[in-house]
Amino acid sequence: MKGPLRGGIFSRHVKRHPGLVPLIGFIGVGLGSAVLYLVRLALYSPDVSWDRKNNPEPWNKLSPTDQYKFLAVSTDYKNLKKERPSF
Repeated sequence: MKGPLRGGIFSRHVKRHPGLVPLIGFIGVGLGSAVLYLVRLALYSPDVSWDRKNNPEPWNKLSPTDQYKFLAVSTDYKNLKKERPSF
């Protein structure tokens, strides 16, 4: 590709249209937060099993006081009792 690089085209376009700067910023923040949320789901969710040999069912090792939801509005996890069998 001859001529200016894509970065040069992008910077010239943003200099000509300064109203695009907030739009690009909000899109960047949105993409970044979506990636961080997906990483959080992949690492801390009991539904995901990365090691099937040593931990085939990670949801059975959770105690009732473990909070794995992102936001728990009305549940106090410290006062829950274990009402399920141990496997």
